[in-house]
Amino acid sequence: MNHSSNELATQSALGNLALRIDGAARAASLRDTVAAAVPAFVAAAERPPGLAVVLVGEDPASEVYVRSKGKATRESGMLSVEHRLAGDASRQDVLTLVRRLNADPAIDGILVQLPLPAHIDEAAIIAAIDPDKDVDGFHVVNVGRLALGQDGFVPCTPLGCLILLQQALGDLAGRDAVVVGRSNIVGKPMAQLLLQQGCTVTVAHSRTRALAEMTRRADILVVAVGRPEMIRGDWIKPGAAVIDVGINRVPAADGRTRLVGDVAFEEAREVAGFLTPVPGGVGPMTIACLLRNTLVAACRRASLPPPPGLAPGSGKHQR
Repeated sequence: MNHSSNELATQSALGNLALRIDGAARAASLRDTVAAAVPAFVAAAERPPGLAVVLVGEDPASEVYVRSKGKATRESGMLSVEHRLAGDASRQDVLTLVRRLNADPAIDGILVQLPLPAHIDEAAIIAAIDPDKDVDGFHVVNVGRLALGQDGFVPCTPLGCLILLQQALGDLAGRDAVVVGRSNIVGKPMAQLLLQQGCTVTVAHSRTRALAEMTRRADILVVAVGRPEMIRGDWIKPGAAVIDVGINRVPAADGRTRLVGDVAFEEAREVAGFLTPVPGGVGPMTIACLLRNTLVAACRRASLPPPPGLAPGSGKHQR
């Protein structure tokens, strides 16, 4: 369902609530597309695509993520391999494992679960991953490929955001986009993706002066700063498409906790044209895009064309 910016502004002016961007449904569709393409790869390559996940230590959140990724990988028909190292494993222990996975012909994608224990240099570990197996898109080679508009692997969360925006808005060219957040994992690659789609992009962050004035002019607003409900309803342009990447746990009225995003959802839904919820918005897309990247990596390594339907529209505008 695609709408022009004027149509969205009219919708908001009439008092309609923002259209909810259902990330869970779009992620399920992408995962189905990946799973449907795996049998053809297996027939051609005589093996399944393989994803290896490396977990160092026993961080509870990382444990949950690794289990979820493994389950999703197996459900798609791909090989899922988990390597768990003790929290006191050395930098050399991790490097040795990564190099072994680089050389393993059954493994197409390598994901080192972050954060690593404080005594291990994350940059050194990421740099050791074969860029063509770097399905997280964090290696400097893939960062450079993205900056130059070349084929590489894009970090899964911003790739998922782009897919959601394209589903909601269609062609993004010519739209004003503001990305709030400058991390290497979300903010910077998100800005690069939007530039490739022909948007006029501004990157802001928590220390940007007059941030509300900046966000109010955005047709597309992507927020990833890790501050609960930082973006208020009156910071949003009527009819804008708002992608909330934040996941924050805050106290609830019953004494427990609840999840909220970086955008004040109830306020934003009165103004925005499209809006992702938290949870159920961007989160499910991250794992779906990881599966997508793994299958694409496998196809490239086997010199096979990537299956159709696994990439957002190219829309690359270099002038």
